Parts: sequence; structure tokens; C-alpha cells
Amino acid sequence: MAGITLAQAQARLDEYLAAEAAVLSGQKYVIGGRELTRANLRDVQMGIDIWNQRVQRLSARSSGRAAVITPRPGPEF
Repeated sequence: MAGITLAQAQARLDEYLAAEAAVLSGQKYVIGGRELTRANLRDVQMGIDIWNQRVQRLSARSSGRAAVITPRPGPEF
């Protein structure tokens, strides 16, 4: 079984970025007096960090250069 490719990692990162945008545009809403939460923003942002690191590592490996991983600042609550 082959490992994750750069294209697969980039696709997953893109999905997490789209999920973050969806959460930010309406994470919580109320229907009939019940408050519903679409997704946990912190979990989505952790996924972005994980997949961003994988993309960077795979990109560095494919170009023969060392990876530089810079974590995103976490959400402030």
C-alpha cells in the first residue's frame, strides 16, 4: 500500500479549508428554539494544521529541500 501523495494531501487540506470557511460563515444557528452547531472550529483548524504540515513535508520531499513547518496561531477563546 502506497503512502499519501502530495495531491491527496493537498486535496484534503483544501477540504479542511473549505470546512473552516463554512463553519465561520454560520457555525451556530437556532431552529425552533434549539441551538445547533455545524462543526467544531477547533477540530477543523487542527485538521488544517495537520494537513498543511503533510503538504509541506511532501512538497519538500518531492523538491529535495528541507521542510519548514510554521504552525498557525490557534483560535483565541
